[in-house]
Amino acid sequence: MKRSNRLVLLIGVFLAVLAFVGIALTLGGNTGGGPAASVAPTELPTVVAAQDIPLGAVITAEMLKVQTLPIDQRKTQAFQNPGQIIGQTARRKITMDAQVEAADFITGFGIQQIDVPPGMRAIAVQVDQVSGVGTIIRTGDYVDMVVGLTGDKFPVVELNPDDESITVVAGLNTTSVKLLIEGMQVLGTALPAAPAAAEGAPAPSGQPETTLTGNQELVILGVSAQQAEIIKFAQLDGSITLALRSPKDFIDENGQPIVTVPSGTTGVILKTLVDGYGVIRPELVEAILPAQ
Repeated sequence: MKRSNRLVLLIGVFLAVLAFVGIALTLGGNTGGGPAASVAPTELPTVVAAQDIPLGAVITAEMLKVQTLPIDQRKTQAFQNPGQIIGQTARRKITMDAQVEAADFITGFGIQQIDVPPGMRAIAVQVDQVSGVGTIIRTGDYVDMVVGLTGDKFPVVELNPDDESITVVAGLNTTSVKLLIEGMQVLGTALPAAPAAAEGAPAPSGQPETTLTGNQELVILGVSAQQAEIIKFAQLDGSITLALRSPKDFIDENGQPIVTVPSGTTGVILKTLVDGYGVIRPELVEAILPAQ
């Protein structure tokens, strides 16, 4: 074989070896030919509070910021992306620079601990699916209290001037309804334990269903001393209904609590419905009977 041919052959072998090495490095980079070993990250983006976030606030982008923290300094359920929690309601107070975690938004059914604001009292109100907005009231929500007093609580009496005896006038509707307390914040809630599923019962579908079972809920409200007295009177001698409010009524655009102006409702009795809403009074119909 000529010397020039041998030289060309050696160059070809050398280039083939270089090509093989390049392919091996591209595909695997290890002697086993498998994928290159990934390096676990030591830091991750972490969502933290950019300001103090009060209980019941609806989370906005301005309330949050993202910091890169070492893995061993992050909470287990901390969030990486603010978009995961924007629009959710804070179910407990979140202090500035604290890591925002899943527990801040849990709407648990059991009362673990009540944080009573200074100067306030915590009082329990028992409601059902009708008087408690379907028992969906949760910690951090705001509610108004509507009280109804039935006719027997307001008897209309007539005084006999001769002997000063009192006679109750029958046949009058004296029921009275009034929105008494507005803007109470819910400090905690509790529902009874869910009944065990019957053996062989079909699994629940993905479509939520509402069943009027008479289920009840215990709602713990933060109130003043005077409001506590009103609620107790209504529990003893009336009927309580809680009306759920929008959290935006009590939080400004920066997520800070504000004091709302009372709505100043007039209350309702039967005369209110007749005079203001056109409820028709029943009329006396005279029946003429044939002569006997």
